[in-house]
Amino acid sequence: MTDPAVKAVKLRKQYGDFVAVDGIDFEIPRGVCFGFLGPNGAGKTTTMRMIYRASPVGSGSLLILGHEAAQGHRDRAIKGRIGVVPQEDNLDTELTLRENLEVFARFYGLGRKQARTKADELLEFVQLRDKTGSKVHELSGGMKRRALIARGLLGDPELLVLDEPTTGLDPQARINLWDRLRDLKRKQATLILTTHYMDEAEQLCDSLVIMDKGKIVAQGRPRDLIREHVSSHVVEVGLSAPTGTRSASQGAVGELTALAKRHEQHHDRLLLYVDNGEEVVTRAAQLLPDAETLLRRSTLEDVFLKITGRGLIE
Repeated sequence: MTDPAVKAVKLRKQYGDFVAVDGIDFEIPRGVCFGFLGPNGAGKTTTMRMIYRASPVGSGSLLILGHEAAQGHRDRAIKGRIGVVPQEDNLDTELTLRENLEVFARFYGLGRKQARTKADELLEFVQLRDKTGSKVHELSGGMKRRALIARGLLGDPELLVLDEPTTGLDPQARINLWDRLRDLKRKQATLILTTHYMDEAEQLCDSLVIMDKGKIVAQGRPRDLIREHVSSHVVEVGLSAPTGTRSASQGAVGELTALAKRHEQHHDRLLLYVDNGEEVVTRAAQLLPDAETLLRRSTLEDVFLKITGRGLIE
């Protein structure tokens, strides 16, 4: 199918005098991972809730899997084709892992035998087959997140919505979960992801939007956004209070900023956005030998910082 999985035109949501989503436009092709990024209160969660039909559309158009969501009577048809992986762990702690999935499968009309077969298939997919008889409280955080993904897939959804899927996980558990999500993409599932981890967005998202104050402030492929808005690398220079007040050091800072395409100073940290990172970090070490210097690749957080003047996590 060539029609998009989701398409929004002038989508808006307001609570009293507060505008949570302010007339945004976006389109999500089928078979991709699409990200919504932004600080708390940016409007991304409200947008996600409208997509998986937990909240009605305020105004504008929201086309989901061929159905206009603004027409509330289509919600049942839409919900039956969407899977949701919530940020909070809401598995039933009194049931085993398999029982959690079997009970939830009844919402999709699966019989007892079908539910058990489907649960076993999905637990195999998320590499939890050896934990089928374990109670939820016996599982690690990473196992619970994988279990929620398995539950979200019970209805064979065409669209899977993941709200902060790796929050609180250790690095290895995050990477394992990424592998499962990549498997889903290879199976042509459409994924919608919110995350505060910029490396996660860059690893998983084919395209994304960055939201702030209810509006979309940037959209595109991760590397394209970085290329468009910031330089390829960032040199970070630590400036202690005494260093920052000495005139000689101020002169060094001035020389360094002249080498950068753009610069920002935050408290005791100088950020130099450059394309010749090795050269600039070497010069920084010469001019400020007592300062800590770091060369890193530019990230989506740098993009957001440039556009809004604040970081993605506050």
